[in-house]
Amino acid sequence: MQNGAIFYASKYGSTEQYAHWIADELDVPVYDLRRDHAEPSDYDFALIAVPVIYHKLMGHKWIRRHTGDLLTRPTFLITVSGAGAGKKLDGWIATSLPPDLIAHVEHFALRGRQTPRKLTYFDWIMLKIGGLMNPDKQAAREEMHGFDFMDKAQIAPLVEPIRHLQNAHPAHAENP
Repeated sequence: MQNGAIFYASKYGSTEQYAHWIADELDVPVYDLRRDHAEPSDYDFALIAVPVIYHKLMGHKWIRRHTGDLLTRPTFLITVSGAGAGKKLDGWIATSLPPDLIAHVEHFALRGRQTPRKLTYFDWIMLKIGGLMNPDKQAAREEMHGFDFMDKAQIAPLVEPIRHLQNAHPAHAENP
């Protein structure tokens, strides 16, 4: 049986909620990158859950610092944002993480929540400006008025492969 952990960062709560939903399903510990001092090297596999803030992964410095450990074990990257999987999100990941880590992780893109009244004033202004400049009308509307894509069902595609990994013998486990 392999043991793993979720390491997460969250600004407004969506990523934290997903991290706890996943932890409940998989019976693994959850660590906040900013408060807890857990290390990926203490586990057989790692789940890294982070939001995308201003086209970068929050927690990217922590992830870079732990790249050596993450490359030696199965690692799952869970991004939470308004954008779904695709070229735009892939580009943001590429500006945040080293190429060897990107090639190593199995990525799951989850869609989160953005509630304008809960944003800092700076974030609210930046999203208004971004929305006015965004050529994608739907994305512009979401940036300016908010969105709520939170759904526990989104975690289902990542839970099954991780359960399979949990049940693998450590000496025979494969990297994703």
